[in-house]
Amino acid sequence: MSTIQQRAELHRQIWQIANDVRGSVDGWDFKQYVLGTLFYRFISENFTIYIEGGDESIKYAEMQDNVITDDIKDDAIKSKGYFIYPSQLFVNVAANANSNQNLNTDLATIFASIESSANGYASELDIKGLFADFDTTSNRLGNTVKDKNSRLAAVLKGVAGLKLGDFQDNHIDLFGDAYEFLISNYAANAGKSGGEFFTPQHVSKLIAQLAMHKQKNVNKIYDPACGSGSLLLQAKKHFDAHIIDEGFFGQEINHTTYNLARMNMFLHNINYNKFNVQLGNTLIDPHFQNDKPFDAIVSNPPYSVKWIGSDDPTLINDERFAPAGVLAPKSKADFAFVLHALSYLSSKGRAAIVCFPGIFYRGGAEQKIRQYLIDNNYVETVISLAPNLFYGTSIAVNILVLSKHKSNTKTQFIDASGEDFYKKATNNNILTDDHISKIMKIFDSKKNVDHLAKSVDYNTISANEYNLSVSSYVEAKDTREKIDIKELNAEIKTTVFKIDRLRKDIDKIVAKIEGGKA
Repeated sequence: MSTIQQRAELHRQIWQIANDVRGSVDGWDFKQYVLGTLFYRFISENFTIYIEGGDESIKYAEMQDNVITDDIKDDAIKSKGYFIYPSQLFVNVAANANSNQNLNTDLATIFASIESSANGYASELDIKGLFADFDTTSNRLGNTVKDKNSRLAAVLKGVAGLKLGDFQDNHIDLFGDAYEFLISNYAANAGKSGGEFFTPQHVSKLIAQLAMHKQKNVNKIYDPACGSGSLLLQAKKHFDAHIIDEGFFGQEINHTTYNLARMNMFLHNINYNKFNVQLGNTLIDPHFQNDKPFDAIVSNPPYSVKWIGSDDPTLINDERFAPAGVLAPKSKADFAFVLHALSYLSSKGRAAIVCFPGIFYRGGAEQKIRQYLIDNNYVETVISLAPNLFYGTSIAVNILVLSKHKSNTKTQFIDASGEDFYKKATNNNILTDDHISKIMKIFDSKKNVDHLAKSVDYNTISANEYNLSVSSYVEAKDTREKIDIKELNAEIKTTVFKIDRLRKDIDKIVAKIEGGKA
């Protein structure tokens, strides 16, 4: 069986487990238990491999908890960020799950112990609350303790049965792959609410490549509205590990999604000291001000959400928004996210941001912000994508690429919305690797291509009231059938002649019939 077939079979199995075990519980509500269990298995096996250190004579899962010394525990936490006793390992809990009448409370105790093991260490904030959404006492699992334990045991057994490979055989990526598969399926089935926390992998890949284009190394990568971390992880997945020197940074407003992002980092084997994901509202409570600037910024912020805006008079003096001289509208925070990203961007870096198309042509404050961006030569490219690429919306969105190191004052516009730039799938359109490669070649060359791309000078854009809609500069290909007027007139003349002759023939026949009757 090929690697692709193995992956497809694993995905089929894990989705079947997720659906079979949840019973009557809504899949969206049940996702935390499947995702959390997969994460529990991962950190258990990861920790076991670390403790055993390749020594086949050591069987950590078979040890007694009381043989673990404080020194062993201390070293492990400093290295891995957490500690798990042998009795707490996934493999041991899963083995006895069906007969354990205290399974739900035992799991709660184990999760609390893993989290508290980091207290007082550098990893404390990275580990704290990771299992907060894995509520083993929730009535969603069942009305009685027996029902709860039965469902929890089924999830544990199901995940235990997944063939995720051996860490030592370099199959560790299967954990992260399975986790992302689950997240993407939950997002697809959740509609709009799912799209708010997960950017499809194919779009994430394009955004990551735009942000890191031709940068041999970046200091760190940042997503101010990171969701489950899918955009950040594309940077790791598609570029050599050494290219990102100081790791991955993100902020997320939703607590559950914030936990998903941190789990996602661990599951992709990014150690606690190489990522920093914070909880909070990026626009009014921004983190990482002491960590900026960032050489690469990727983001798919929520479209046209409300924010406090001008109701907070201090924001106009905020260093992120003050240079533009105006705040984004209270009913549409899109440009607030853009200006935030710009303020965190380094002089050598790029930011690639998914944007709602309306912000590129509307008037008022948004027009003034566009003027600020163009007058200061921050807009490198605007790309229009095909419709129906994202979960929960069929909108044809744009990608805004910001740069502080442009070599000229022209702005590039790319129309990648045509049929040559997407593949139709069952529920959503997708970008293939060929589509992404084609877009990146156009982005890199900055050459004008009829009906695809145009680099427009500053004066033209300013004269057009700073409209940044791709359709204002890239002429759409005329797909209408071309008609030769002379040829058409000749055909009409011939047709009219035939009709006249036919009428005369009909008149003769009618006259004969009427004459016969007489």
